[in-house]
Amino acid sequence: MAVKDRAEANEHVLKMVKEHNVGLIKLWFTDILGFLKSFTIASGELETSLESGNGFDGSSIQGFARIDESDMVALPDPTTFQILPGHSKEHQNAARMFCDIYWPGRQPFEGDPRYVLKRNLKRTADMGYTFYVGPELEYFYFQNSESTQFLDQGGYFDLTPPDIATDLRRETIHILEEMGIRVEYSHHEVAPSQHEIDLHYTDALTMADNVMTYRLVVKQVAQEHGVYATFMPKPVLGVNGSGMHVHMSLFKGDRNAFFDRDEPHHLSKLAKHFAAGLLKHAPEITSVTNQWVNSYKRLLPGYEAPVYISWARRNRADLIRIPEYQPGKEEATRLELRSPDPACNPYLVFSVILAAGLEGIERKYEPPPPVERNVFEMSEQERKESGIGTLPGNLYEAIKLSENSKLVREALGEHVFNTFIQNKKVDWERYCSQVTDYELKQYLPIL
Repeated sequence: MAVKDRAEANEHVLKMVKEHNVGLIKLWFTDILGFLKSFTIASGELETSLESGNGFDGSSIQGFARIDESDMVALPDPTTFQILPGHSKEHQNAARMFCDIYWPGRQPFEGDPRYVLKRNLKRTADMGYTFYVGPELEYFYFQNSESTQFLDQGGYFDLTPPDIATDLRRETIHILEEMGIRVEYSHHEVAPSQHEIDLHYTDALTMADNVMTYRLVVKQVAQEHGVYATFMPKPVLGVNGSGMHVHMSLFKGDRNAFFDRDEPHHLSKLAKHFAAGLLKHAPEITSVTNQWVNSYKRLLPGYEAPVYISWARRNRADLIRIPEYQPGKEEATRLELRSPDPACNPYLVFSVILAAGLEGIERKYEPPPPVERNVFEMSEQERKESGIGTLPGNLYEAIKLSENSKLVREALGEHVFNTFIQNKKVDWERYCSQVTDYELKQYLPIL
């Protein structure tokens, strides 16, 4: 943002605060794992905050700074200012802004996930494109955080009589819309008590901010009604897990660069190169798109989650799906990556997806032939003959692939890359040291 533009945006925020009687402003940012952090300032401190930022101890934030270099500055992004619905207290409103993190000398902090995405988006802009995304985040409602007791027994697209889950979803959508976050669809998902709210596509940075807001709103609305919402990828054995299918396209000005009227199925060569980059690098970016031990309990055959590295125009079993073109809807031509889950860090996920796709464009990778058969029903030999690889089977395999990936290292930057890999190794080691209920039930009676 240019200095003049920022000054104008700051003035607009100060004007909005005064006109809408905003008393408190919540300043948000994320750690490298995608957990939302926040502190609050009074409106009287806002002008100084917008100009100089607010200092905080970065050593206390996961993946930020060591104790000997802990001073950080959170600088609010005025373009993200939004009044929070339902936060009025004694006739004063509350608002929120996302922050960019800096060193005290006003140098961008390379460990800030928002900065990581901005850096990748600059590369895209230098190539003349804007990266648009539209994620579909699935989640579960449970009776509480200590159990997986469902609120409903509905299935995919079921129209059930009004119940608490329907009310929760409706209230969540209302709050998101009030905050300027457009919702495209919402519906019941395949598993009992599993739901989905799809956000209308927008540029990747705005969408990453929107995803962070979305997850918080879903959880807060559930909490206010005495239940629990979770984005855990696979909380229940035997039913579908929760994914975050990411629809994406590149625009050149107002033109969708993924659309070509003369190509079969209207998918441009550039889009095919992008898809080929994603297919080539899918295994090594999986530790970012699926960053938890539990993520790999979802990536199993039989539950509509992708396992094999293939693409198709219709088949929902593939890693990349090409939604059908609708005449007059050129702007909607897109790729859908189906592996990410909703417990990810969206800033880092959009970064590695974009890096993989851009490499495909720059090196003119060609995708293999699309696979219109159900990949799960093919034999191992048939998949081998078709050159269909697999995603990592667990977090450890994913970490090792990422650790040796030049693309992931460059997309995340040295600081985030090294810290992320180290954190995930610790996560895996802790998991491996656990004695699980399965082991006790399986082995204790016989050993």
